[in-house]
Formats: sequence, C-alpha cells, structure tokens
Amino acid sequence: MNKQATSPTLQGDSGTQSVRAELSREMVRLYKEQFGRGPTKARTEFAGPDTVLCTLENSLTPAERSLVEMGEHQRLRDTRLYFQHATEGEFRGVVERVLGRKVRAFVSGMDTEQDLASEVFYLEAGDTPSAH
Repeated sequence: MNKQATSPTLQGDSGTQSVRAELSREMVRLYKEQFGRGPTKARTEFAGPDTVLCTLENSLTPAERSLVEMGEHQRLRDTRLYFQHATEGEFRGVVERVLGRKVRAFVSGMDTEQDLASEVFYLEAGDTPSAH
C-alpha cells in the first residue's frame, strides 16, 4: 500500500515534517533492533526529489565505545558496515513503505570519532509529479 505516492518535498510543510519524523523514528527503531541501542538524536531530510538523508547521533554501544577508546575506528566501521549490509533489506523496506517509492540505492556511513552515522537512500525517479 502506498502511503504517499508523490514526493513529500512537493507537498506542504506539515506533510513533509510528518514523513521525515516517521522515517527518523523508523531508523531509530531499526538501530535499536540491529545494534541493541538506538541513537539519541535522529534527523531526516530530503536532498532533492529523489534522495533521502537520515542522520543519527549517539548510537554506539558500550562495547563499540571501547573500540573507539582503543583506537579501533576501522574495525568499528567495518563491523557496522557489515551489519548494515546484512540488514539492508529492512532499511530499504522502511523507506519504501513510508514513501511509497522504490529505493534504487542505499549508502551507509559513520564517523566513529563523532558517533554520527548517515543513511542515504536514492529513490527511483519518475514517481514525482512535475511542479506547476
């Protein structure tokens, strides 16, 4: 079921805020399920009609924070990226359900020193109406 077949960026501000808030809540939920701890701050923005950026802060578990203290940043990034790849379908599925649009590509990244992660979703073009 398509909750929203058009791009929220072309709708009113309250509709856009509602969709962004729902995507942020869903990302926090997925992080809690996948990593055992959800971020304390999440924000979702549209970077044009076909790109969604979710920024999540303060999501490291105590064990992951220990890796940071040990200087094991690459090991932590590799582990997180591995988990993201293993659960990619769930992340894509949330965005597709909320937006009613197919995700063309999913990119995940993290700055381990700042405990800041980004989830970027590239949507298939063609689902947005032309602006009049």
